[in-house]
Amino acid sequence: MTRAEAVQVVPTWMVDAACRSGELVRVLPEVYLDGRLTNGSRADLCGSRRGGNGTADRFSGLDPLLRWRVVAAYAAGRGALSHTTALALWGLRPASTGEPVHLSVPATRGMRSRTGLVVHQRHGFAVEPPQVVVRQGLPVTRLEAAIVDSWPLLPAEDRRLPVIRAVNERMTTPQRLMRALADAPKLPGRAELSRVLRLLDIGCRSPLEIWGHDHVFVGPGMPAFQRQVRIRIGRRTVYLDLYAERERVNIELDGAASHGDPRQREIDLRRDTLLAAAGIVVLRFSHRRLVHEPEAVRRETLAVLVARRAELGATA
Repeated sequence: MTRAEAVQVVPTWMVDAACRSGELVRVLPEVYLDGRLTNGSRADLCGSRRGGNGTADRFSGLDPLLRWRVVAAYAAGRGALSHTTALALWGLRPASTGEPVHLSVPATRGMRSRTGLVVHQRHGFAVEPPQVVVRQGLPVTRLEAAIVDSWPLLPAEDRRLPVIRAVNERMTTPQRLMRALADAPKLPGRAELSRVLRLLDIGCRSPLEIWGHDHVFVGPGMPAFQRQVRIRIGRRTVYLDLYAERERVNIELDGAASHGDPRQREIDLRRDTLLAAAGIVVLRFSHRRLVHEPEAVRRETLAVLVARRAELGATA
């Protein structure tokens, strides 16, 4: 609760007494928490009303969801959780106890960053729809803004996963993300995010597919593959990772998680048999081969494509 909320129901002296006894703990300016929800002894939790390092330590050590609630109370409608904090609230990355909470506020607000809290002053930002929505009872920036804002803050190896997952789970679209990116012309790493969004827009749906596009399945001799092509065979509908329509060749990329899974292997074999009966040749490459033997995969793919062109040309 905030101090203003507390003194509406009890006298000021009672709030101060509860703080001295450790029943209430000041974790941000004018924001108090039930002492039972914090870590530490009662003596460690009393502190002064002015705060200091003790206050900062108490805030940083809280459970992530509790810290988000504390920051929302501190903002009191003047800001919204954003960046990687918003990404966690949208369910696109795990919450971390050690990382700071991000809060976006209009540039006219006089709020400042402090230990464990990063405040972003933003021109043209309004704490209301459509820029801000409510999730888990907390104000949070919209999904597309959260993804774009978080891009430069994440380690390079982790940046693509939230973007790909959001598109795959139909939480957003590449086009909507492109519009959000257009509003951030000075974003660090903007060119790479723009490229990832273009690849998602043409049908890439995993980091492995993006890697394959960049290193294997483009260039001389390669057709303009269609991606995520929907094929109806009898009563079944299957989706093809990459499909060369003229050659009737389907390329499937098996992620590292599917390697060695007998049940998945059986499902793949049945699917490939159905496609073969429909006159579609399936080439299936493992994560290991694609990453460690890209030239060999490229040569094998080109050889099959050439053979299929000759075969289908002879029967035309």
